[in-house]
Order: sequence, then C-alpha cells, then structure tokens
Amino acid sequence: MGITEILFWILAVASLFSALMVITSKNPVFSVIWLIVTFFTISGHYILLNAQFLAVVNIIVYAGAIMVLFLFVIMLMNLDKNTEVQKGRWMRLIGAVAGGCFLLVLVAALRGTEARATELGTGDIGLIQNLGWVLFHDYVVPFELSSVLFLTAMVGAVVIGKRDANIPTTIEDARSEAVRATMEVE
Repeated sequence: MGITEILFWILAVASLFSALMVITSKNPVFSVIWLIVTFFTISGHYILLNAQFLAVVNIIVYAGAIMVLFLFVIMLMNLDKNTEVQKGRWMRLIGAVAGGCFLLVLVAALRGTEARATELGTGDIGLIQNLGWVLFHDYVVPFELSSVLFLTAMVGAVVIGKRDANIPTTIEDARSEAVRATMEVE
C-alpha cells in the first residue's frame, strides 16, 4: 500500500465523516462549516487524481464564494425553533425510505465498476496547461460566447436592480394619495 492509497483512504474517511456531519448537525452554521471541510477533502481527492485545476477551482468557488454566501444567508435568516415547521414521524419515515432507495440505486450502479478504473497520480488530463490548450484552441468560440452571455446577464441584473429616480414607488404613491385626499376634504 503506497502513500497515495493511504492518503486516499484518509481523505475518503474524512469526507464521509464531514458529509455525515453536514446532514446531522443541529446548528446550520456548523453544518456549513462541515460542508467547507467536505469541499477541502474533495479537493484533496482531485489533487490525488492529478487534477490540480479542479482542486483549486473547487476551493476558490465552492469553499470560498458559495459557502460565504450560504453563511450570510443563514445568519440573516431567523432560524428560531418556534418558527421551524415540525416534521412528523411519517415525513421522517418517508425521508429514510427515499434515502435508502437512493443508496440502493447508488450501490447497484457502482457494483459493476472495476477497482482500478482510475489510476492515482498518473496522466496529464487535469493539468492547467492541457486544459488551457483545449479551452483556447478547440473551444474558443463557445468560451467567448459564454463570456458575452455572462456580461449581458450582469448588465441586465444591474439595469433591473437599479431603481429609476423618476418612477415613484408604491409607498410614495400611497403618501401622495393620502396628501391629495386630505387636501380635497378641506
């Protein structure tokens, strides 16, 4: 057993444990922190597969940006026990049965795979140089079209989100109607 296999098993146990902690944590903030740990362990798996770019993107995008967004949303929400919808026994039973069925399908799908289908630390598929060559040589037109699409979406979001100063809001309309009503009475 080599060092890569030992690292694989350590990362596998850590990722399974942290994934279980995500779904069993009572506090949503702790659940998000365990999800960040899960993303780091998955990035470790990417590094073992010689896909450094995917590991770095996973850490930057998911563990960085998405998890910060989740933390802000969770902290802005009022997660009080009194406002939480109580789930009955039937809903828990249905959830357990659905999870068991999903696990059964997953085990059946993975049952026929080979043990050595992926060699650890071999190949150069996930290297940044090869990814850049394929991206800017074979897929340059779709890459540029997607960047134009994202730029258009950002400009559209800014235009939609910006409120025009000349258009009054509904609160201003209600105030002006109330002022008009009081002026007509007198």
